[in-house]
Amino acid sequence: MAETVWNTDTGEAVYRSRDPVRNLRLRVHLQRITSRNFLHNQPAAQRGKDLIDLATFRPHPASSGCMVVMCTLGCLGRAYGGGHRPDEEEEEEVLIGWQEKLFSQFEVELYQNEAACQSPLDHQYHQEILKLEDVGRRKNRRIFTYTDSDRYTNLEEHCQKMTTATKELPSFLVERMANVRRRRQDRRGTEGGILKSRIVTWEPSEEFIRNNHVINTPLQTMYIMADLGPYGKLGYKNYEHVLCILKVDSNGVITVKPDFTGLKGPYRIESEGEKQELWSYTIHNVSSLAQPEEEAREQRMFKDLYGRHKEYLSSLVGTDFEMTVPGALRLFVNGEVVSAQGYEYDNLYVHFFVELPTTKWSGPALQQLSGITQTCATRSLGMDKVAYFSYPFTFEASFLHEDESAEALPEWPVLYCEVLSLDYWQRYRVEGYGAVVLPATPGFHTLTVPTWRPREPGTVAELRRFFIGGSLELEDLSYVHIPGTFKGERLSRFGLRTETTGSVTFRLHCLQQSRAFMESSSLRKRMRSVLDRLDGFSQQSSIHNVLEAFHRARRRMQEARESLPQDLVSPSGATAS
Repeated sequence: MAETVWNTDTGEAVYRSRDPVRNLRLRVHLQRITSRNFLHNQPAAQRGKDLIDLATFRPHPASSGCMVVMCTLGCLGRAYGGGHRPDEEEEEEVLIGWQEKLFSQFEVELYQNEAACQSPLDHQYHQEILKLEDVGRRKNRRIFTYTDSDRYTNLEEHCQKMTTATKELPSFLVERMANVRRRRQDRRGTEGGILKSRIVTWEPSEEFIRNNHVINTPLQTMYIMADLGPYGKLGYKNYEHVLCILKVDSNGVITVKPDFTGLKGPYRIESEGEKQELWSYTIHNVSSLAQPEEEAREQRMFKDLYGRHKEYLSSLVGTDFEMTVPGALRLFVNGEVVSAQGYEYDNLYVHFFVELPTTKWSGPALQQLSGITQTCATRSLGMDKVAYFSYPFTFEASFLHEDESAEALPEWPVLYCEVLSLDYWQRYRVEGYGAVVLPATPGFHTLTVPTWRPREPGTVAELRRFFIGGSLELEDLSYVHIPGTFKGERLSRFGLRTETTGSVTFRLHCLQQSRAFMESSSLRKRMRSVLDRLDGFSQQSSIHNVLEAFHRARRRMQEARESLPQDLVSPSGATAS
């Protein structure tokens, strides 16, 4: 006989099915692995070959006067086993449906007595057992089930362990959560009505708290059990073993522990006791497959359902997609004031606004382009103190391109921010000003804006700032950058004393919409040139700043050369020397 390959993977498996769970059918096969079964499954020639004659162990007549007994291991096994067991005690196979109740010997003896029945479910089991006695035969002896309504399911979930420790001490949370059963029958319709009428329940009951403080996913459980007691001693609780646990929720998710046997080997159970018998069992899914006509009808039904849902969503969205006018670019920005770090005082808040260029840019009439965050305390992060705001904001603007000249450089919106601190006496101080040009490219951007604040010379101003809270402020925040009302060529900040402070972090999601992205006419080419210049605006701005610095350095070099004596600069003077 070939050696049996056991299946040691007893973990749970998860399946998902759209079919009703009532169509689930399982075939469970249980068999005792003993020496008798081993010999019964071997050929006759092999059995005779493996039997050992006890005459081999016959003592010498001279050394002992005992009577010699001739016996084989077959008769010895029958004498030790105490008689021949029926075949149904050695092997059993049962077909089980979902939530089908199969009574154990203990339940049959218990519910036969009507005086032991207390609940309506007990009386129902009493009537079913009486009907089984009238028929005269049960289809199961050792294999039985516990359904979702049985008390065993409640006790098993209440007493389940959270860890693999042998001696586990349940925590306070485990004890509280043990009273929560995710069951369909625990959901009360009256409580659902209360939640619809009253969002907040000021005096909740214990049952209300137990049923509503977790996500109540409807779940049904079923246990397939086996009574592994010795022959003639069925019905004892200490011989009950769990063969399989089935759990099904309202979303069609089926959890099986352990998994179906399939092509793998059988599972094994070693019973406790003096004999320590070995049992094997298999679990197969024998649910009937749907007919081709039923599958086609189901597919048509789902297709019709999904089609109606798609039409419903289309009716909510509408068929008219809002488009921009020709030659226009719409900018959508979803932003967030993430944090502020590196400032002197605590309890910070940020005042910010977006300035649109006066020409060619416009926005909705009722749109608010400014905001103030909440006051946030700082926390130490390395060497800096960081205040996390996570304050969201959103705005949109439109750019209308009328000048087709390729030399026209469009201006881009600017984001200004002002960081202030608030103390216990409601005194505020300006911590810094900053500005940044919004990204000209769509997508996700993280911007860190450095800030500065005006500073008065001397220690008196700093003492006034510390005790009174007053400090220099800008009347116009756009002075941090180039104001939109400025019409000159150069903006002078000569004489303004400043001090570098911390920085503010912004997170922006930019979206651009234009007809030029989809049109294939000459307008697309004209608008493409503008968009390319818009995309390269930040690069052009940085290059322009580098060129300006180079020109300033060149002018200073020329002025320095002019201030030197001519004999040091001219080549003739150098040759003469």
